[in-house]
Amino acid sequence: MAKSPNQYDPDRVARELDWNLLRTFVVLAESHSITDAANQLGLRQPSVSAALKKLEDRIGRKLLDRSPGRFVLTDAGHLLYREAVEINGSVLRLSTLMRDLTDEVQGNVKIAVASHVVCPLLDEALACFHADHPNASFSIEVHSSADAIAEVAAKRASFAVCLVKDHNPKLEYRRLYREYFGLFCGPNHPFFGRKDLTVADLAGQSSVSFETDRLQDVLRPVTVMRAQAELGQKITGVSSHLEEVRRMIVAGLGIGPLPLHVAARDVRDQHLWQVPPYEGLPAIDVHVVWNPATVKNRAEELLLQEILAAIDTTPMDIRTYR
Repeated sequence: MAKSPNQYDPDRVARELDWNLLRTFVVLAESHSITDAANQLGLRQPSVSAALKKLEDRIGRKLLDRSPGRFVLTDAGHLLYREAVEINGSVLRLSTLMRDLTDEVQGNVKIAVASHVVCPLLDEALACFHADHPNASFSIEVHSSADAIAEVAAKRASFAVCLVKDHNPKLEYRRLYREYFGLFCGPNHPFFGRKDLTVADLAGQSSVSFETDRLQDVLRPVTVMRAQAELGQKITGVSSHLEEVRRMIVAGLGIGPLPLHVAARDVRDQHLWQVPPYEGLPAIDVHVVWNPATVKNRAEELLLQEILAAIDTTPMDIRTYR
């Protein structure tokens, strides 16, 4: 693609770049084909192809490799996608921010949470905020921890409550609480109700777990616990949602990990039974994650500050659920 002397002039690009082209490109980058993107955008395939070509001409770089059997972003495409996602999030928030510009706090707060979040401190903060600002609304979406953080980075969520593997320098993190994981079986398992079990008894038993229960992922300490118990190498079932991991344990598909405080009620109701080990259980931290570059509405800002204040004034051992 020929490059004119002013091909990369910032003023020219800013003046000529059409936001609709960037929006189309974001959808293209997240799709599997031109046809897939066209369907999502409600456009015809030639229109999407023409928009891509126009954007590539404006940028002066090839953005998508569409050779036979391939539909992948180029290096320039990856760079543009990363920036366009943030711009997309900012543009989408404009109408919300204008709508919420009143004396009364009535904006919407969109929270991305991991499925296993059970935290009285968070619940209390939500209750207090609602009592003070009853016209504010909430959207709470359940994601894997990685996807929850991606929603925050893309400015599509006000903040996230989730596990954290690697820290993105563009985001802010605060530990909300710590939870401990144990191993459990369901009523149909031969170990259910047995108090004489040792870790050695678990060797070779079938297991179920979370998708992030891997040595290179956020539940690495849980992976180590399962390995030390010598549970069978084959995991019978996995899910990114705690509710589904619990379902598989209760159904008898295998022994699986759950946070102790989350499983406590099921243990009392005899839906779950804890098995060894009982000491030295892995601790996992759950964080609040937010994007300081996101322009927040008043409801988002006030709720986030209320949660952070609750964290600051609550000792860590009270925020540790054993």
